[in-house]
Amino acid sequence: MNLLSETRNAITKSNHTARQIIFIGSEDSGHRMSWESFETLADQEYNNDYGHQEVATDLIIVFSDGSRLFRPAQSEYSFWSYIGNFVAPPINHEIKTLFAGDSHFPTLANLNK
Repeated sequence: MNLLSETRNAITKSNHTARQIIFIGSEDSGHRMSWESFETLADQEYNNDYGHQEVATDLIIVFSDGSRLFRPAQSEYSFWSYIGNFVAPPINHEIKTLFAGDSHFPTLANLNK
């Protein structure tokens, strides 16, 4: 897999262009680069098979509308995921607790029935 080609496809699929990119790098460490630098460094083949991540897991691309591409750190595969702009749900439910007690993988809905 070529990272640059994969990234261009992910940008197109997200209905964005490279001109809309405002940040490429790590939100946590502050490392950043321009799109031009990314094009140079990312034009490389890598193995995106199960169980092996060769691309930095904290790499994100942020667009001017606040949406982003990211590489899920917990995934066994290496790929881009997309998060669009946040839109508040039309229904509002009160939250009374954030803690699960004995339940595993609790959700706010389950905890606050």
